[in-house]
Amino acid sequence: MSMFDTVLVANRGEIAVRVIRTLRTLGVRSVAVFSDADADARHVREADTAVRLGPAPAAESYLSAERLLAAAAASGAQAVHPGYGFLAENAAFAAACADAGLSFIGPPAAAIDLMGDKIRAKETVRKAGVPVVPGSTGSGLTDAQLVDAARQIGTPVLLKPSAGGGGKGMRLVRDAALLGDEIAAARREARASFGDDTLLVERWVDRPRHIEIQVLADAHGNVVHLGERECSLQRRHQKIIEEAPSVLLDEATRAAMGAAAVEAARSCGYVGAGTVEFIVPGDDPASYYFMEMNTRLQVEHPVTELITGLDLVEWQLRVASGEPLPFAQEDVRLTGHAVEARVCAEDPSRGFLPSGGTVLALHEPSGDGVRTDSGLSEGTEVGSLYDPMLSKVIAYGPDRATALRKLRGALAETVTLGVPTNAGFLRRLLAHPAVVAGELDTGLVEREAEGLVDADVPVEVYGAAALVRVRPAGEADGAWLDPFSVPNGWRLGGEAAWTVHHLRVPGHEPVVVRTRPGAEGTEIRLPSGETAWGPGGLPPVSGRGGIGEPPAGPTTVTLHHQGRTHTFHTADTWLGQHGHAWHVQDYDPVEAALSGAAHAGVDALTAPMPGTVTVVKVAPGDEVTAGQSLLVVEAMKMEHVISAPHAGTVTELDVTPGTTVAMDQVLAVVTPAEEDAS
Repeated sequence: MSMFDTVLVANRGEIAVRVIRTLRTLGVRSVAVFSDADADARHVREADTAVRLGPAPAAESYLSAERLLAAAAASGAQAVHPGYGFLAENAAFAAACADAGLSFIGPPAAAIDLMGDKIRAKETVRKAGVPVVPGSTGSGLTDAQLVDAARQIGTPVLLKPSAGGGGKGMRLVRDAALLGDEIAAARREARASFGDDTLLVERWVDRPRHIEIQVLADAHGNVVHLGERECSLQRRHQKIIEEAPSVLLDEATRAAMGAAAVEAARSCGYVGAGTVEFIVPGDDPASYYFMEMNTRLQVEHPVTELITGLDLVEWQLRVASGEPLPFAQEDVRLTGHAVEARVCAEDPSRGFLPSGGTVLALHEPSGDGVRTDSGLSEGTEVGSLYDPMLSKVIAYGPDRATALRKLRGALAETVTLGVPTNAGFLRRLLAHPAVVAGELDTGLVEREAEGLVDADVPVEVYGAAALVRVRPAGEADGAWLDPFSVPNGWRLGGEAAWTVHHLRVPGHEPVVVRTRPGAEGTEIRLPSGETAWGPGGLPPVSGRGGIGEPPAGPTTVTLHHQGRTHTFHTADTWLGQHGHAWHVQDYDPVEAALSGAAHAGVDALTAPMPGTVTVVKVAPGDEVTAGQSLLVVEAMKMEHVISAPHAGTVTELDVTPGTTVAMDQVLAVVTPAEEDAS
């Protein structure tokens, strides 16, 4: 059969850009789709044509099978590539594509349906001789049956949604007394993420390794595997670093796991690219257990591409168009080592809460064994509507040490100014002695996270922030400026005055930095008491980074430094001749604004991230206890529980389920019990 002429990419972000790249290489016309939030997104600009789906909410755009099929018909597409996420593993959507005469670039709907049900999937592969994790049997278990199964298995156990993946709804339970609460939370998240709250329970393997096998199958009965990927570095059950091959496996174990993955694919009639995931005891690699099969392209597919030399998207397209695989298992060669890091819009210094903002400046590394898959461009608005992953940075080398070194360097070059990301955290994680030694397990990141978070703001960054305030836009490009309009301490005759800058980074105490112009540049008095210089007014920021002009007026400065974005709220105060103060500002106005003005103090409960209120458990006038769960805020597929800071009365409640909130927005006020008594 011949290759498709036109393919609709039913996704967004970096995976849409990635698929479009291969379509262009093959000479296939690409059709992008977009919601109103993505009208100017990179994937829209890079496609040959684009079709609007609808409003920003995913349910009215990327998750609407009806609108996607209409877009395919309007654009003349012959096939649909679902990417990953959204409807990529939706059997009904795959069937609807087939009914509409479209080729679904993925497995048959029956295979998606079978492997999407973790309970049926385990039973199917068990019959095919694939070892599975001990756990509950049967579908549609009640809460009581789940509790009984967990007690029979023995804690610790893992609660897992039967429909879906990506760690959504998964709960590790070590205390049997908490099973009821954890089951309720897992069901709620599973229902919100997948529309199905069916759960299963499995034995938890302490310090396990997560290893997956990439498979590729055609419609002619040929199935091969392309080696394994080590995905043990995870946080909250979400992969953050992946590599290929795994240092844990020897050739015999690799061959055995690969053969098991091939049998798992055959057992469900699989066609296309898919991944069979195994849990492996770190001290006994030969005792591997099937966990699930992902019936789609994986986020981490680039590491397999780099060590095999195969373009997996290209082979998805070729298989979907009816071509047989031209190579057998013995033809597959694994060469070198590749490591991938997922750059996400989250702030490690704020407990990894989702972040957002406008990408003011962007630098993404490439070349010499470095690849970046990204959906970003300068001006991109990152909100809370979709998944927080922004890009993937991948490094390849002849050996693991080289690949790790290249990836650390690439992350240091990665700049997404204006949107806090986890790039700096990932860079430190890759330098952790256990990671360097290959001594990995799925709990390592959680155990070491606190030590890997750089919570302090380097003093040179404070200095750079002050210099950005001193040097406004226009000075750098040679445009004339009225010297009396520039807040740099200059004046006609006499010694230059110091400018006092009150700087506050959200989550940190305010600091004071002083600057004044001199013959050698700008003199800077840092919070540490040290003196630094900014020759020519350039900020003394070490390492690669970027500087952005204030995005929202003169009170906000955004800087990038060694993988971290710092947003400063600033206020200037002047000291006059001979050091006498003309005016001293002894409060931080931004601190007052962010604390909710009239609601300042611990009484107020504020949103820790931009998102949507999904659960409200109290009403005004309710008496609450310290630590009681009051609300749930969801953003970027993550739930955050808002609890009472102390015992008292809910005196204000400003939100309802479905309310969209901004970071630090006041949600409710709890007046302490002692104040009521008075």
